[in-house]
Amino acid sequence: MKKITDHDKLESYIKENKIPFGDELLPHLHLYRFDQGDLICSQGDTADTLYVLVKGKVKVFTTSPEGRTLILSFKKPLEVIGDIEYVRQTETMNTVEAVSTVEMIGVHHRWLKKYAASDPAFLEFLLHIISNKFYVKSNFMQFNLMHPVEMRLASYLLSVSYDSSSNVLKKQHSSASLRDAANLIGTSYRHMNRVLQQFCADGLVERVSGGIVVIDFDGLTAIAGNNIYE
Repeated sequence: MKKITDHDKLESYIKENKIPFGDELLPHLHLYRFDQGDLICSQGDTADTLYVLVKGKVKVFTTSPEGRTLILSFKKPLEVIGDIEYVRQTETMNTVEAVSTVEMIGVHHRWLKKYAASDPAFLEFLLHIISNKFYVKSNFMQFNLMHPVEMRLASYLLSVSYDSSSNVLKKQHSSASLRDAANLIGTSYRHMNRVLQQFCADGLVERVSGGIVVIDFDGLTAIAGNNIYE
């Protein structure tokens, strides 16, 4: 994580995204950059900062006591990280990792409590963000129940391989990450491997030692349709 000391850029992000931070809160806002693979927050840690994602893509996942990971979602702008923890005053619920280079506006909880806790515009903003998460979650559950594994797997591979501008993030994926994918899309690892074999036969992906490489972005897009994991 790196703090970006560029006040003009910070203000530009706020105006472009119409984020309702009041004037009293502005001196306490900071712009941060996270590189691909950096953790923004970790499950179980003390939650003391609310982040607004203004550039890039992040992955949200949870880890069981046995060490197994389950990917919950991918997020891109405009999104808030730590909103539920701020409202409920709980520890960090999930781990959030930068999938690409990420820029976020961060503000400590103490300043939110002092300057934004009674601000109708900010509270309406939080309500919109949180209610949208429930909406996306509902769509996600329907997608996993109603669509074939081929579509769900193609959607996952697009999410982890490309950013919102279709720039390549990561074309090669390990066997371990594919096991995570099976958990996310709600299928067995064996069934997913059968689908991957068909993807290989169709020239969409290629098997390499320890994983696969995505080679046909357009082909996966045609299969995925509406990419629900975004």
